[in-house]
Amino acid sequence: MYSRFRTDLVFLIAVLLTGCSHGASAPSTATDTSAPAGSVVTSALAPGLPHPIVTVDPRAAQYYDNADAVMTGKRLFGQYNCSGCHSNGGGGMGPSLMDNEWIYGGRLEQIHQTLVEGRPNGMPTWGGKIPDDQLWQISAYVRSMSLPQTLAAQQGGNPSQTPAPVPRMADQDSGWSAPEGTTNDYVANVQGPQ
Repeated sequence: MYSRFRTDLVFLIAVLLTGCSHGASAPSTATDTSAPAGSVVTSALAPGLPHPIVTVDPRAAQYYDNADAVMTGKRLFGQYNCSGCHSNGGGGMGPSLMDNEWIYGGRLEQIHQTLVEGRPNGMPTWGGKIPDDQLWQISAYVRSMSLPQTLAAQQGGNPSQTPAPVPRMADQDSGWSAPEGTTNDYVANVQGPQ
């Protein structure tokens, strides 16, 4: 009986020891802020970094300064009934596309990602349902809606009917940076009251 108890105890200790080391891993200290291949950074906010992070998708390059892509995107916007939620860009059930308020990023890559993946609370996923080149064209049209040139050309109550091509410089801004003097630069030491 004693040997049976001893064998069970040895077996139990062996199981416990292998279970303890099973989930252990070395803590990660990597500071790589690059996005995995094929993904797009939705926000330039990066806690603890002195610089914003952005993703540049090389597929977007052909849709900058491309009036034909914007006009095709306008046609597709109507054909796929995007106006049903976005009311020709002025907002309705969906958000306005004619202002500078972009929850998930207003760069061409970020708009494309929103169309492909969808967003919570109403924006459907269009990736795999609409050809990718058409999603890029719709993205170019959506991005053009908030351009000053498009807004200046607006005539009457039907907005976004004369869209301007998206200049490459429109998306050179990373999207967000802290106002001057409002955040710690992560280099200087901050001392409180002594």
